[in-house]
Amino acid sequence: MELVAPTRWKTLDFVSDLHLQDSSPRTLQGFIGYLDKTSADAVFVLGDLFEFWIGDDWIEDPQEAHKMCFEALARAGARLNLYLMRGNRDFLMGPRVMRTCQAHDLPDPTTLVFGGERIVLSHGDGLCTSDTRYQAFRQLSRSVAWQRDFLSEPLVGRKNRMMGMREQSEANKKATTTFFDVDNQAALALLHARQSRTLVHGHTHRPDRHALSAEHVRWVLSDWDLDADTPRASVLRLSAGPGGATPAPLRWERLAP
Repeated sequence: MELVAPTRWKTLDFVSDLHLQDSSPRTLQGFIGYLDKTSADAVFVLGDLFEFWIGDDWIEDPQEAHKMCFEALARAGARLNLYLMRGNRDFLMGPRVMRTCQAHDLPDPTTLVFGGERIVLSHGDGLCTSDTRYQAFRQLSRSVAWQRDFLSEPLVGRKNRMMGMREQSEANKKATTTFFDVDNQAALALLHARQSRTLVHGHTHRPDRHALSAEHVRWVLSDWDLDADTPRASVLRLSAGPGGATPAPLRWERLAP
């Protein structure tokens, strides 16, 4: 998909990996506070808004975290342009979530055209090509048949099954010292295919600016955990320079939420 930003957009915010759940109240409150005060024209959530998502009928479950999050997202969606991308934790978010949040569904990847630049947006999990076990599950879980079978189960069964998958994933991480980062060659191939020089993604929880070549870079977003012993969260902001015959370069900066 290609998204051409309206000329009125001057400031864009990118966040990812909120992993919102009932057990992270400070993170939830921090995100709500950010949404209510941001001056951005558009906010892009690039995956893993929730720790996990088991289907849009879960909206009916009166969990405080869900209710407060959706209310804050709807307030934001009513006054700015809000985009939600699915991640590896919340890939089952559907159209009902988008309507509830007054958000636009953002495919992975999306090429954003802004300030004369083409910027590729992705969650990033699909670019961790060395993690073959996860890539096999990713392909399976994105299939129509797998999702149909999973969503046909009762909510309680789905929640228990998803919790079991999360526990297995954490056990797999602890059993290895290997960190599966985004493959730079895969990232470059994506940028070349999209005629872009810049990639923005989350997933790896290692915020940084990586040079892929003399002309290509990837910006990695921070995860959010304000309930941790060492709290962390940040927003990547992109601002357009003044217009005119020779517009100023785009400006990237990391901000506290």
